[in-house]
Amino acid sequence: MANQLGFYVNLSACSGCKACQIACQDKNDLQDGRKWRRVVEVEGGEWLKVGEAWTHNIFSYYVSTACYHCENPPCMDVCPANAITKRDDGIVLIDEDKCIGCRYCEWACPYGAPQLNDSTGVMTKCDLCHDYVDAGQKPACVSVCPMRALDFGDMDELRAKYGEVENVYPLPDPAMTRPAAVFKPHKDTVLTDSGSATIVNGEEI
Repeated sequence: MANQLGFYVNLSACSGCKACQIACQDKNDLQDGRKWRRVVEVEGGEWLKVGEAWTHNIFSYYVSTACYHCENPPCMDVCPANAITKRDDGIVLIDEDKCIGCRYCEWACPYGAPQLNDSTGVMTKCDLCHDYVDAGQKPACVSVCPMRALDFGDMDELRAKYGEVENVYPLPDPAMTRPAAVFKPHKDTVLTDSGSATIVNGEEI
């Protein structure tokens, strides 16, 4: 069994089509505005005048993001009802029968992964399609990506195959939670918040 399952995200390949987001919503029947997987659009740069000519350093890229099933999940640490557990393979789950809807996990998570189901009053989040994983299948978001920008598996294997880049803007410092994710940066990816990039689709995520 894997010690820690997680995601690989290729920012160079992601086209921002949101197929992963739609597949997640469909598989989990998320009809009330909850989005367990979200696609963030990042832009930056400006037009520059060099002598009599104009040039630019404008860039744009997408980051497909969800719960990263952290090695040190703060959501689990703050839950007063012990409703959040971490499986032996690293998948972090919410037991909706135990959840009291206090939202502490939402406030603790730097990725905004836990989200309240208004109709039931309990917290929900990406469960890495654990039913699919247990059946030997890939998570819905990974399977549907037309650009093959997503992958998943044991983190040791993902790091050996894809590298160890963990910090890409706009995600927080990975040292906070040790997220189970590795990234292939886009050529213009900003690795830290230097003020040169902004999220341009904030209202839809």
